[in-house]
Amino acid sequence: MHNVKHHDLGRVLVTGGAGFIGSGLVWGLNAKGVEQIVIADQLGTSDKWRNLAPLRFEDYIESPQLLDALDRGALGRFDTVLHMGACSSTLERDASFLAQNNFEFTKRVAQWSLANDARFVYASSGATYGDGAQGMSDDVRSARDLSRLRPLNAYGYSKQLFDQYALHNGLLSRMVGLKFFNVFGPNEDHKGPMRSLVHKAYGQISATNAVQLFRSYHTDYADGESRRDFVYVKDVVNMSLHLAMTTTAHGLYNIGSGIAHTWNDLARALFSATRREINIEYVEMPESMRDRYQYFTRADISRLRATGYVAEPTSLDDAVADYVRGYLMGDKRLGDESV
Repeated sequence: MHNVKHHDLGRVLVTGGAGFIGSGLVWGLNAKGVEQIVIADQLGTSDKWRNLAPLRFEDYIESPQLLDALDRGALGRFDTVLHMGACSSTLERDASFLAQNNFEFTKRVAQWSLANDARFVYASSGATYGDGAQGMSDDVRSARDLSRLRPLNAYGYSKQLFDQYALHNGLLSRMVGLKFFNVFGPNEDHKGPMRSLVHKAYGQISATNAVQLFRSYHTDYADGESRRDFVYVKDVVNMSLHLAMTTTAHGLYNIGSGIAHTWNDLARALFSATRREINIEYVEMPESMRDRYQYFTRADISRLRATGYVAEPTSLDDAVADYVRGYLMGDKRLGDESV
């Protein structure tokens, strides 16, 4: 915690800024009085645009035009680049598409940022840890620390590729990579099958008064008892912006609560938030997922703590209640709080 230095966020580029975590970061920036923000995203036919409606920013660009606009200087200069834009589907099987979208694109934005003296913060993923057999430490000192990891899907590997590239080329000491764990909260509706269980289960409870969880296919875990580090998006925003503003922070950082809760814990919190009787049904997991399923994740956040981050994560019960009652019940987005 010694010699912590702070960076004025200044003018900010947020890629993936209409997405789940990206729009959360814009909301967090607005809360700090930062409105000199340019957002890049690909709105397509989803409802992502609704995440942008309550937020304050100065410009928007579709991400396929971003690299050319940066190279031409058409967007001006940036003090901070928060690169959240990526294909975030763990079910995506087209590894070439992921290599192009999550690796090549990130390389180009990173190189531009460093060449133009912008602080570069990017989304890596807890998915890089795979089944966790090699631990979940973000303390990376050598290429071997990264090459030991075995992501369970092509998405996780596409994130691993950039982490390795940044390390091999001496760039990790000049940027911050965020290894997000199981993030949930407002602004995720557009993510389809990649939405958190909280969002999916809220819909199930509303329709059927029950929540479906996968059966366990691991002898060490009873049904619903596999564990995940569930972290509220508002905490993720605070952690990420803290690291962006702390110039002495560099390298990879786990972004999680540091606590492993069971899926049953999460379901119970949901029933409590919706004031319903607990009713959990266990269903078969699709065959395609069974050999690539994470049964245990917990973020070691000691490196984050060492940068001076002192806030405690929102408790699971409080986070689920805030999400359900403050957002899902009224179909609200981050930024709608005052409306």
